[in-house]
Amino acid sequence: MTRSLADDVLDDIDLPLPDRRDGKVRASWELPDGTRLFVTTDRLSAFDRIIACVPDKGQVLNQLSAWWFRHTADIVPNHLVSTPDPNVTVALDATPLPVEVVVRGHITGVTDTSIWTRYERGARLVDGHVLPDGLRKNDALPTPLITPTTKGSPADGDTAGHDVPLSPADVVERGLVDADLWEEVCSAALELFAFAVRRGREVGMIIADTKYEFGVGPGGQLLLIDEVHTPDSSRWWLADGHDERIAAGEEPRSLDKEVVRRALADVGYRGDGPVPDFPDEVWRATSERYIEVFERLTGASFVPGARPIAPRIHAAVSGLETGP
Repeated sequence: MTRSLADDVLDDIDLPLPDRRDGKVRASWELPDGTRLFVTTDRLSAFDRIIACVPDKGQVLNQLSAWWFRHTADIVPNHLVSTPDPNVTVALDATPLPVEVVVRGHITGVTDTSIWTRYERGARLVDGHVLPDGLRKNDALPTPLITPTTKGSPADGDTAGHDVPLSPADVVERGLVDADLWEEVCSAALELFAFAVRRGREVGMIIADTKYEFGVGPGGQLLLIDEVHTPDSSRWWLADGHDERIAAGEEPRSLDKEVVRRALADVGYRGDGPVPDFPDEVWRATSERYIEVFERLTGASFVPGARPIAPRIHAAVSGLETGP
C-alpha cells in the first residue's frame, strides 16, 4: 500500500511546555533551566509563505545544524546543548539580534529582494556594496558580501513580515546592533562562510549564499543560533559541471529549496494568493535533495527517525518540563 505524504511529515506538534513561540519552520518552548526546546517541522517556506511539508526535511535541518554547530564552535560559540530527538534541539535561551546576516558568494536569486533581481534591473549599489558591470546570473562575486536584512514592520509600511534589505552601515546607524558587537558578528559570519566554502569544496559542492542568525546569551556572549548552512538557509550547488552550465546560460544544479522557488516563479507565484498545487512526487524529490546535502556535508548516512514522528518526539522529551 502506498503511503500518503501526510503519513511521513511533521506539520505541527503540541507539547506540555510553557511560552510557545512559532516560526515558519520551528516552534520552541521554555525549559526550566535557562534553555529552550526547539522542534523543527517539515514545513517548507518560500516567498514568506508556508508552501508544503517535505518528508524528513525537519530531521535534516536539525541534525545538519547540530553537525555545523559542533564543527564551528571554535569560530563562534553557539546555543546548542543537546539533540534528544532527530527533530529536537535543546539550546541556550538567547535574545536574537534584530537582523539576519546574509553572506553572498555568488550573485543569484529569484525574489524581488534578491541581489540578482536588483542587479538585473540596473542597480549597481546594492545593500551598500558597489558591484561591477558585466556580471551574469550565478557568477561568483569578487569577494563575499554581507547584506543584512531585518523584518518589516507597520512603521516601515510592511505588515507582511518581508525581509527588508540593509547595508552593513545601516545596522549600526539605525541603532539595531552596537558597533562593537556588529563588528564581531560580521567577522564571525565571514569566517563561518569561508569554512563552509572549504567544506563544500571537499565534497563537490558550492555554497552560493547563506543566512546566519545570532543572539546574545544570558552572560552577554555572542551566540550563533537557529540553523547553520542547511538547504533552507543556504543555496548549495553541485560543483561538477558548474562552470560549463553557467557559461551556457543554464541554472546550477541545486540541492536546496531554490528549485521550489523557481518552480513557483515559473507559474507566476511570488507569495500572493493561493499556493499552487504540486504532486507529492515534487516534495519527495525535494526530500531527496535535502538528504543528499546532509550526506555529502557530514559524510554520514541519513537514517530517518521512526514514524509516526509526533509520538516519538513526545516520548523523547518526556520529563524535560520538570528539569533534571
